[in-house]
Amino acid sequence: METQTPDNNSGALRTAVQKLGTNLSSMIMPNIGMFIAWGLITALFIETGWLPNPQLAELNEPMLNYLLPIMIGYQGGKLVYEERGGVVGAIATMGVIVGSEIPMFIGAMIMGPLAGWVIKTFDELFQNKIRAGFEMLYNNFSAGILGALLAILGYYAVGPAVTAGTNLMAQGVDYIIQVGVLPLANIFIEPAKVLFLNNAINHGILTPLGTEQSLETGKSILYLLEANPGPGLGILLGYMMYGKGSAKSSSSGALIIHFLGGIHEIYFPYIMMKPSLFLAVIGGGVSGTFVSQLLGAGLSAPASPGSIFAVMAMTPRGEWLQVLAGVAVAALVSFIIAAIILRADKSAPEDNDLDSEIEKSQSMKQESKGTPAQTTDEIEPQQIDRVIFACDAGMGSSAMGASLLRKKFEEEDIDMDVTNSAINQLKDDANTLVITQQELTNRAQQRTPSSMHISVDNFLQSPKYDDIVAEFSSENVEEEETQEPSQAIDRVENIENINVVYDDSTRGSGTMLLEMLREDAEQRENAVNIEKIHIDEMTDEENTVFVVPEKLSKQVDASNVEIVENKINEKEISEIIAKY
Repeated sequence: METQTPDNNSGALRTAVQKLGTNLSSMIMPNIGMFIAWGLITALFIETGWLPNPQLAELNEPMLNYLLPIMIGYQGGKLVYEERGGVVGAIATMGVIVGSEIPMFIGAMIMGPLAGWVIKTFDELFQNKIRAGFEMLYNNFSAGILGALLAILGYYAVGPAVTAGTNLMAQGVDYIIQVGVLPLANIFIEPAKVLFLNNAINHGILTPLGTEQSLETGKSILYLLEANPGPGLGILLGYMMYGKGSAKSSSSGALIIHFLGGIHEIYFPYIMMKPSLFLAVIGGGVSGTFVSQLLGAGLSAPASPGSIFAVMAMTPRGEWLQVLAGVAVAALVSFIIAAIILRADKSAPEDNDLDSEIEKSQSMKQESKGTPAQTTDEIEPQQIDRVIFACDAGMGSSAMGASLLRKKFEEEDIDMDVTNSAINQLKDDANTLVITQQELTNRAQQRTPSSMHISVDNFLQSPKYDDIVAEFSSENVEEEETQEPSQAIDRVENIENINVVYDDSTRGSGTMLLEMLREDAEQRENAVNIEKIHIDEMTDEENTVFVVPEKLSKQVDASNVEIVENKINEKEISEIIAKY
């Protein structure tokens, strides 16, 4: 027991840090498009831009000082208390904006969640005590009054405090740059990235500080510290030339996704498989930042995702060579160190196989926590109606994993909703299978304790996908074997419309059902009108039949109803179209 305590403590600490970082970056990432828009307008229309235009350049400061902080504050409040928290967060953020002379990104990241928490706590105390008929009055005035009070607090207290703290941090960054030790920051940044703190570092810390610097100079090197794709490029090039087993064969595809697609998470498993490669990415990061600083390189706005295309798009006019030099040197140094480490590896190819390392690392990790490794043997397909791939941001690596499994399901004719999501947006549902990378599984389990969970080391290459597909395929076979032989179907006359019924939780599956019905009707040359309708909009009509998922059947009261299983199959669809 004593030997497990350090592991548990470090795991809990890592989870807590990841959660804090995710909360910070979750306020920035949904607004990255606005940062990019502001960066493009700045790069194009300011006096030294590509297309100088004094009128359009006037967009710069209002976007920076008002639009971006207000949207960050809104997002922060929304994370805590949905739309209501977002509105109060935006109001509160206005106080820190007016109460300071610098862009209030950090102030917005404080006031947004604070406002969301205040209105949520206030509602929990008083909302259920409001008399019928006064709900709207309460909702509007409570949000307005609390928002106004928080804006005043922001103006007099939070704004000045954040201004002082920001100025102090800016002075610290300037000092580090002046004395030439900024490259040492990569000693901490590169390992933290591999622990899935990349979004927290980039969007939660470097983006606000970089924006402050960019406001004064038109660019910031801080935007390059985490986003530089060079260190990861060097690692994957090393595996391409000197790797073994599946790690070597998969590295070329991973390189394209990392360098061109900007999904840095793709190279993290290659480092975890051989921890000595931390030296390679650290060396690459330090050297790349050193060259960037030496040449005065920087970006005008955040590069997100960290693709070479995004980096080039955010590069100020005439400074491409400086930025490319930092990327190239980082890749070269990382590659040289990785090549030395990989060439010195005397293990057999099967011992260096990425799949086997994934399985071993997951098993060891679970056993160190005192729990058995979770495998696909624990999946109960008959209880699952949705698969969600979850990652830190919910937009990069999880989307690729979802696409891969969705394709495997389609090849086996398995009807299953497969999506991707950020971990902090997951909803607890016992009928959901959540797939996460190992480092993030603890957080996903805390968020959705009722769901089934599978952890993988690499969203792009995991043997567990085939196991999952096999489980669902066997379930489909068992269902088909237990079905009774179809009987002759009597056609029902006078039916002109088939309406697929859905609610907010079945919107996606409702669309799938609609398309399947239309496709079968087209093959049978059946002219019946097929539409989708929300359950709240249903009206009973004699010439209309309602197709209702089993989970909604108890909520429907109509004359002509066809109940379909939650896991739709082609046989049911065909029988419905044949009947009507």
